[in-house]
Amino acid sequence: MRITQRAVTQTALQGLNRNLAEVGKLQQQLTSGKLVSRPSDSPAGVNRSMQIRQDQAAATQQARNISDAQGRLNSTDSVLTTVLEQVRRVQTLTLRAANEGAMSPSSRTAIATELDALRESLIGLANTSIDGQPLFGGVTTGTQAYLADGTYVGVGGTAAIPAVEQRRRISNNEEVRVDITGPEAFGDPADGDLFALVKTIAGDVERNPDALSGHLDSLDRVMDRLLTATAAVGARSARVETAAQVNTDRQLQLTRQLAAVEDVDLPKTIMQLNMQQTGYQAALSATAKVIQPSLVDFLR
Repeated sequence: MRITQRAVTQTALQGLNRNLAEVGKLQQQLTSGKLVSRPSDSPAGVNRSMQIRQDQAAATQQARNISDAQGRLNSTDSVLTTVLEQVRRVQTLTLRAANEGAMSPSSRTAIATELDALRESLIGLANTSIDGQPLFGGVTTGTQAYLADGTYVGVGGTAAIPAVEQRRRISNNEEVRVDITGPEAFGDPADGDLFALVKTIAGDVERNPDALSGHLDSLDRVMDRLLTATAAVGARSARVETAAQVNTDRQLQLTRQLAAVEDVDLPKTIMQLNMQQTGYQAALSATAKVIQPSLVDFLR
């Protein structure tokens, strides 16, 4: 079989083009810093990259959920702690009024006035909101959980309307409740909640001191409910804190995985480029010697 000059030339040019294409690919990798610029570069790498980026998007959303959950739970915990302190003050005043039978009318009036002020403060705390939504209002679309007179205007948590839990996804397999309704924390209005109890106590301090001892038992039940609510919120906060650390570690891990798939190994790529350029120059030199002079060369 006779090998023509044209066949030799075409074969040499094809080899040179392949070498040049490889040089261009390595140069592009060095310029972009990425191993994969298009699906054809590595179908398996592109697929893996897309999966990692999808996981990163999920982790980023979960981080936002965690931040929102932390804000709500921390605010709720702070409010409940303050409410507990004020209810203890209500207990102290009630006990004082119940034990001091010879207390003057002006002293009883002062205690009743302070109790009224504490009730207003408690209602204000119960109306604490975050992002325009009351913490203890359940799924209400309003801006308040309680009216100024202590009427519950939130949604859920009562015997008539069960609480609709507000939850946040903090990992692929875990959700956490981020709210607690007013009736769950302060009592069902139908049975007499904290605000109604304090109002009754304030009235009895002046008008019916003998009833105050019974109110102390009611205050103990209120305290038990508040402590249970605070413990539940604290447990959820601990879960969210753990999830936040896990989420941070996962995002770092995904970043490293994506870099392993997409990013170039700079020293290795530079070495490969130098070797490829050397090979290309050698191929050019060898091709110039193999291809015979053309008629044009003889006419020079």
